[in-house]
Amino acid sequence: MKTDILIIGSGLAGCAAALAAAKRDVEVTLLTRSPQPEESSTFWAQGGIIYQGANDSPQKLVADILTAGAGLSSPEAAALVSREGPRLVKEILIDELGVPFDESPDHSTRWDLTAEAAHSLPRILHHKDQTGLAIQRAFIERIASYPRVKLLCAATAVDLLTISHHSAEPLDVYKAPTCIGAYALDQTTGEIFPILAKETILATGGLGRVFLHTTNPAGARGDGIAMAYRAGARCINMQYVQFHPTTLFHPSGRFLISEAMRGEGARLVDGRGREFMTDYHSDGSLAPRDVVARGIHQMMLESGEPCAYLDISHKPADQVRERFPGIYAHCLKYGIDMTKEPIPVVPAAHYSCGGISVDEWGQSNLHRLRAVGEVACSGLHGANRLASTSLLECLVWGTRAGAQAAAFITGDDDYYFPRIAPWRYEREPVDPALIAQDWLSIQQTMWNYVGLVRSAKRLNRAHEILRELGLEILRFYEKAEVTDAMVGLRNGIQTALVILLAAMECRQSRGCHYRID
Repeated sequence: MKTDILIIGSGLAGCAAALAAAKRDVEVTLLTRSPQPEESSTFWAQGGIIYQGANDSPQKLVADILTAGAGLSSPEAAALVSREGPRLVKEILIDELGVPFDESPDHSTRWDLTAEAAHSLPRILHHKDQTGLAIQRAFIERIASYPRVKLLCAATAVDLLTISHHSAEPLDVYKAPTCIGAYALDQTTGEIFPILAKETILATGGLGRVFLHTTNPAGARGDGIAMAYRAGARCINMQYVQFHPTTLFHPSGRFLISEAMRGEGARLVDGRGREFMTDYHSDGSLAPRDVVARGIHQMMLESGEPCAYLDISHKPADQVRERFPGIYAHCLKYGIDMTKEPIPVVPAAHYSCGGISVDEWGQSNLHRLRAVGEVACSGLHGANRLASTSLLECLVWGTRAGAQAAAFITGDDDYYFPRIAPWRYEREPVDPALIAQDWLSIQQTMWNYVGLVRSAKRLNRAHEILRELGLEILRFYEKAEVTDAMVGLRNGIQTALVILLAAMECRQSRGCHYRID
């Protein structure tokens, strides 16, 4: 299969890139491992996307981003997203796609802009507590109207194709590092086939699933990080993994309780009803995410309580149900009526601030490989992401990467595609019990030793465990039949090791990376 642009991942970043490229009439192949294109981290995003508040300015947003980023955010990246972001929200999301953002109830302004932690003023657009879902559906519907966009669902990217790694011509090893597409697995037939592309854009999302507790969907296994790392792409700031302070504490698993709830007045309290966050930060429950997550963690350690509680029951019940229908319904399903009682919450791995190093157009250090969204590191988030910048970053960098990649597309004669060796199939059956146990080992090790609070002893212990496990998984992968689950396990251990090694090298506490030694 050949295409002009291969985009791996169908969340907002991938969709924004696909739409921008499709408008320039190039051939786009959008690949996703999910059976439905809507399934992505974007689909589950609750809070909202940054727009422009009253008396707001790009300079104010830049200041908030840099403050939250703990001195590590790129001023250039912050200026770019602050300048371009609100314009693209209006032009694409509001005017072109008609995303049904909530309007102001008193009609004093058009939009109901809410506040979130570490923002100096209300500037967050939202669709109730299901903003990502509304954006995602609008994008998928629009992309489907372009005949030159081909959507491949239930197709797993196995590895990036590079000239130096995969060419059948030995002398190609001397050519500049260049990505020429990817191997893809058809989950239905088990066939693995190459997709050759003039430009490849990684938009695979996050890596939260390498931790025991996470807000991320099942596909957030670090696939893009692992593939890019093996191909030779530069990955930076991987130690900065943001833990969301508030996820539902329940045996059914973790469910994100949006930061917008605290923006709307919800209070974090302990088991006695005391607002404990003022012990750790003057902004209390609206402190930056890493501070709140560690504050909850510390309160639990000191008190012996299994969780904290998020209380919005002092607000009018109708208002709470109207503003947070998804969270209300989910909690009620498990017997928690948040209009009458507090929600039990604990921190969980939420967002990777690091990723594949890219420039302002999403270009990596590998020729013809771009990365956008959470899998990329533009420098915007620094050591700690400001709330609701993630969807905005996806929109800005996705649009720019897709547009520039399409602009660069020329005739076939201008691109070198070497002969690629056919895939060598192995047929040893995959034991799901082994995969499940290996994943549990990865997740528990990362949570206990490379989680909210780190130290040299914890990181060294994790290194011993994960290094040995990595060798076992590699031997497992070499002989096993390739399935989506097997690909995910291989990528999960690779991503966990990349995070761990970055954490071991960084001896200074900053933002999400907190060391007690």
